[in-house]
Amino acid sequence: MIAEPNAASNLPSQKENAVHDETVPESAVQNGSCVRNGNLKTPREKRKVREQCENSVVDDWVEAYKQDRNVALLDLINFFIQCSGCQGMVTAEMFQSLQKNDVMQKMTENFDEETGLQYKKFVAYPWILTVTWPVDMDNEDYPLIRTGPYWKKFKANFCEFIAVLVQQCQCSILYDSYLMDTIISLLTGLADSMVRAFRHTSTLAAMKLLTAVVSVYLNLDVNKHNAQRLYEVEKKRISGKRTNYRLDQLERKRKEYEHKLLEIQNMMNAIFKGTFLNRYRDVIPEIRATCIEEIGSWIKTYPDAFLNDSYLKYIGWMLYDKQAEVRLKCLLGLQGIYSRKELVSRMDLFTGRFKDRIVSMPLDKDHEVAVQAMKLLMLMSQNCEDALSAEDCETLYQFVYTTHRPLAVAAGEFLYKRLLSHEGDEEVQPKGGGKFGASTDHLKRLIRFFLESELHKHVAYLIDSLWDWAGKFLKDWECMTALLLKNAEEDGEELSDAHESVLIEIILATVREAAEGHPPVGRGAAKKILSVKEKKIQLEDCTKITEHFIMVLPQLLAKYSTDAQKVANLLQIPQYYDLDVYSTGHLEKHLDALLREVKDIVTKHSDISVLEASSRTYYVLCSEEIAIYSQVDCARTQLIDELMGQLNQLLDGFWQKEEGFCTDAGEISRMHSALRRVAAFHNAHNLTKWNLYDKTLRLLVFETEHGSLPVLMILPALQCTYFSLLWQLAAISENPPKETLFALGRELRRFCQICMCFLHHKEKDVREKAFMILCDWLLILSHQDSNNNEEAVGLLNYLPSTPLQEKLLLFIQEHVFMEEEDESKDLTEEEERQDESCKLDDLHKKRSLLAAYCKLIVYNVVEMTAAAEIYKHYVKTYNDFGDIIKETLSRTRHNNKIQSAKTLILCLQQLFQRHAESQDSSSGVDFSSASFTNMKELARRFSLTFGWDQVKSRESVAMIHKEGIEFAFQGATGVDGKCLPPNLSFLLIISEFSNKLLKPDKRLVYAYLQRYIAEPLPCRGDEWQPLIWYRNSLLANEDEESSVLGGSGEWSPMGTPKMSSFKRKLSNGSLPDTSQTEAASKAPALQRASQLASATGKSRKRLKSREMHLQEHLPFLCPGGLRRRYCKDEIKTEDVSEEGQAEDVIEDVDVDVVGADQVIPARVFEL
Repeated sequence: MIAEPNAASNLPSQKENAVHDETVPESAVQNGSCVRNGNLKTPREKRKVREQCENSVVDDWVEAYKQDRNVALLDLINFFIQCSGCQGMVTAEMFQSLQKNDVMQKMTENFDEETGLQYKKFVAYPWILTVTWPVDMDNEDYPLIRTGPYWKKFKANFCEFIAVLVQQCQCSILYDSYLMDTIISLLTGLADSMVRAFRHTSTLAAMKLLTAVVSVYLNLDVNKHNAQRLYEVEKKRISGKRTNYRLDQLERKRKEYEHKLLEIQNMMNAIFKGTFLNRYRDVIPEIRATCIEEIGSWIKTYPDAFLNDSYLKYIGWMLYDKQAEVRLKCLLGLQGIYSRKELVSRMDLFTGRFKDRIVSMPLDKDHEVAVQAMKLLMLMSQNCEDALSAEDCETLYQFVYTTHRPLAVAAGEFLYKRLLSHEGDEEVQPKGGGKFGASTDHLKRLIRFFLESELHKHVAYLIDSLWDWAGKFLKDWECMTALLLKNAEEDGEELSDAHESVLIEIILATVREAAEGHPPVGRGAAKKILSVKEKKIQLEDCTKITEHFIMVLPQLLAKYSTDAQKVANLLQIPQYYDLDVYSTGHLEKHLDALLREVKDIVTKHSDISVLEASSRTYYVLCSEEIAIYSQVDCARTQLIDELMGQLNQLLDGFWQKEEGFCTDAGEISRMHSALRRVAAFHNAHNLTKWNLYDKTLRLLVFETEHGSLPVLMILPALQCTYFSLLWQLAAISENPPKETLFALGRELRRFCQICMCFLHHKEKDVREKAFMILCDWLLILSHQDSNNNEEAVGLLNYLPSTPLQEKLLLFIQEHVFMEEEDESKDLTEEEERQDESCKLDDLHKKRSLLAAYCKLIVYNVVEMTAAAEIYKHYVKTYNDFGDIIKETLSRTRHNNKIQSAKTLILCLQQLFQRHAESQDSSSGVDFSSASFTNMKELARRFSLTFGWDQVKSRESVAMIHKEGIEFAFQGATGVDGKCLPPNLSFLLIISEFSNKLLKPDKRLVYAYLQRYIAEPLPCRGDEWQPLIWYRNSLLANEDEESSVLGGSGEWSPMGTPKMSSFKRKLSNGSLPDTSQTEAASKAPALQRASQLASATGKSRKRLKSREMHLQEHLPFLCPGGLRRRYCKDEIKTEDVSEEGQAEDVIEDVDVDVVGADQVIPARVFEL
C-alpha cells in the first residue's frame, strides 16, 4: 500500500533528517501477494483477507512507531504524499530549532526557477516539512480522480486504511499527544495547498480520519457510561466510609475515559475547524462533495454532538451548489436523517429554512439529483407532520407525468402513499363496495386526480409511474369492468361519462403495461430486457387479461357502441390477447359475439380512429397460425363485401348523374363515410381482388379534369389509390412477367403525376395530403429491395426530376416557412383556447410536412443542396422546427461530410448574396444590420453542431473555410489581389468556424488564404477589417499572433511568420541555461501561455506531430516558414481563496497536439 518514491539524483541537498526512500514492511509485501495471488472464491472471503492484510500492515507500523516514532511518522507522512500522486521527496527539520518568525516565512509554496522544481513548506508539528516535486506533475491526473476499477479500489482501500489505523491505535498510541497532532498538522497543511492533488487527497484523508475518530468517541462514551454504572453499583454495595480497592479502580477508569473523551473532542474540533471549514466550499466539486458526504455521516453516527443547526447549516447551504455531485451528497445525507423518526423532531428549524429549496429540487437539471430530492420529500412527508403544504403536494404530484422514468416512479410513490392509499383501506370496506371495496376507492381517487390535473392525454404516463407501487389494484381488471357494467339501480352511485372515459383509458393503459412490460413511448430509451421472473409474471398477466376480456369485452362494446372515443380505446385490447385461449378454452361463442359487435361498430361509425382500431382488430385476429383464422377470415370477407357493395352503389349513382357532381350534402357524407371505411381496411388488408384501384383512380382523374369534387371525397379516394398501389407493389413475385412490371410502372408514374397536380389544388388539405403521399411514395420507389430481381427494380424505380424537386421545395417554403399574418381580434377566453388549439394543430401539420421532405434529403432522393433552403430558417424557426433541421443536418453529415459542409457554406453564401443585393452598393456591407447579425448567428449555430471532437469534423470544417475563402475573393479585380474583393466581408461569417479548426489545420487554412494575398498590401482602411479579423481568428493562440500586422501597417510577406517562442521546456528537471534578464522577460509570456490552455482538450488523446508527412502529401499547402514546434505543455496550479469560494474556476489542461499524420485530404484544398 505504501509506494516507494522515485529517487531524484539532481535534487538540491537537504538537511539531516531527509527521507530519501521508503521501505515497505515485509509482512505488507507478503500479505499483498496473498491478496493478489490467493485463490479466493467469494467477495466475502476476499474482503476478509484484505482486512487481515490491512490490520497486519497497521500492526507492523504500530510496532515500528513504538520503537522509533520519528522514523515511523515520516514513513506515514511519505505515504500520504505518495497517495497524492507526487513522485517527489519529503524532508523534515525540527520545529524547535527555529524562531517563530522564521517558521512563518517558511510557510511557502513556490516554483524554483533555478532547479525547475516546485516545493511546499509547512508545519507538521514537531517538524517543518518540505515537499519537493517536479514542475510537470500533472494536476489533472492523480490517483483519486483516475477512472477504472483499479483506482476505484485504491480509493476504497485508502479510506479503509485510515479507519483501520485509528482503530488499531485507539488502545495505545492514539492519545500520546504526538501521533494525532502530527497527522492533523500534516493533513491541514496539505489541505491548504494550491496543488489540487495534495488538497483533494489530504481533505479526503482528514474527513475519513474524523469519521474514524467519531467512532472511537462513541465507543469511549459507551465504556464511560458502563464504568459510571459499575461505580454507582459498587458504591451502593460498600457500607459507611470504608474504602474499597474496586471502587478506586472504577473511579480511575472513569476519569481515564473522561480524559480520553476530552482529547478526542479536541481532535474532532481541530480537524473540523482546520480542514472542513476551509474546504467545504473549495473550488473543486469533488472536495466539496467529500466534505458534505462525511458531515452527513457524522450527523447520523453521532447526532447528540452534530445534529444541531451549527452543523446542519452547511448541508443546507450546499443545496444551492451549482455542481450536481455536491447537491446529490446533500440530499443523500438528509435522507439518512429524515428516515429516522427520532431525529426528525430536532430538524424543525432546518425544515422551515430549507423546505422550499428541497421542494424545488425535483426540477433539477440533473436527473439523479431530481430523483433523490423526490425520495427525500417522500421521507419528509412520512415522518414530518405538516411539513409539506397542500400546494407543495399538488406541485409534486405532477411529476408523475415527466418523461424521466426514475423521477416519475419516485413521484408515483409519493402520489400513491400520500393521496391514493390510506392505512386500513384493506380492512375497512366502504359501504356498498362489495368485494372490490378497497380497489374501487383507489380507482375513484385516481380518476378524480387525473381529471383535476387536466392532462387528459397522459394516462399511460400516469399508470407507468404508479405501476411499481400500485400494481395490485391497477391489475384488478375485474373491479374496473364491474364499475363500468353495473347499473345505477344496483348502486346509488354511478360513474359519470367523464369518469367512464378515464376508466376505459386506465384499463387500456394497464393492459398495455402488463402485456408489453416496458414504459410507454418517450419514457425510456429502449425496450426493457425482462428477467425470467418478470417474463413469468408477464405471461400470467396476459393469460389473465385474455380470460377476463374475452367474455367481458363484447358486453362493453355493446354498452358503449355509440361513443367513438370509448369504443376506439376498447378495440385496442384484443391485440394483447393470447389468441390460443379461444380454441383451448372452447370460447368460440365469445369470438362470434366480438366479431358481431365490431361489425356493428364499423357500420355505425365513420370516425377514423374507430375504423383504424376495428381494422387492427381484424388484422390481429386473422393470423394464419391460429385455429380461429377461418372463422375470422369469413367474417372479415363478409364485412368487406358489404362495405364494397355500399361503395359501388354510391359510385354508380354518382356516375349516372349528367353533371357528374352530387350536390346533396347527405349523399356526399355517405360517400365520404364509405370511402373512409374502405381506406381504413385497405391499410391493413389486401383488397386488390375487389378492384378498388380503378374505382378510386377514376375519381381522381375526374377531379384533375373538372376540379369539382368535394374535399370529403378526394382525401379518402387519394388514400385508397395509394394503398392499392402499395399492395400491388408488395405482391410482385421474384420473377414477374415484364408485361405486369410495365403496367405497374405506368400506373406508378400516373399516380405521381396526379399527386403533382394536386400540389396546386385550391384546398389546403388536399395539397398537404398529396405532398405527404408523394414524399412517402418517392421514398418507397427509390429504395426498393431487389429480392434478386434487378430488372424489376430498374423498371419500377422512380427518381424525382429536377422540376419535381423544385416543386417540392417551393411547397415547403410556401406551406411551412411562410409567415401567416396574425389578426389581432378581441376574443373571449373560449375563443382564445380554440384559436390556440388550432395553432397547435397547424404547427403539427407543418412539422409533418417538413419531416417528410427532410427524409427525402437524408435518403438521397433529392439533391443534398436543397437542404440549404431549409437551413436558412434554422435560427428563426428554432423553437418550432429546430429539432427536425438539426437532425437532418446530422444525418446528411453522416452520409457525406464534404457534401454536407458544402451545403452549409452554400446556405451562408446565398444569404450573403441576398444581403449584399439589399444593401446600397456605394456604402458597402453594413456589419451592424439585422440581416448580417443573423447570418453570423446562423454560422455560429452551424459551428456548434460540429461538437467537441475536432478530429472527427476536421475535413468538414476545412472545406467550409476553403469554400468561404474562394467565395470571399471571388470577383476581385487585378491579378495581385490589391483591389477590394466585393465579398470580402464574408470572411467575418466563416470566422465563426475558426475555433473548430485544429492547430495544424489553422496553418493550412492560413497558407491557403495567403495565396490570395501574395504581396504586401496596404490595409489601413476599415474596408479591409474583415480580412484582419479572419486572419486573427486563424492565428489565435499561435506563435504567429505577433505577425498579424507589421509596424508599418502592411501584411507580412507570405511564408515568413515570426517564430518567437514563449514557452520553456523542462529537461530532466532543469531549465535551459538562460540569463536572469531573459528569464525575467519570459516570465509574463510563460504566464500567458499557461492561461491559453484550451479547455476542449480534456477529452482527446495527444497525437504526435509528423511534419515530414505533411510536406510529402500536401507540399503546395505548406509554406517554407511553417514548421512544427515541439513544446512542453505546462501545468499551472489553481488558486484557492482562503474562504474557499464555491465559484468554479477554469483549470488549466494540456493542449492537445494533433499530428499531421492525420492531415486533411488534399481534395479539400484542391482548386
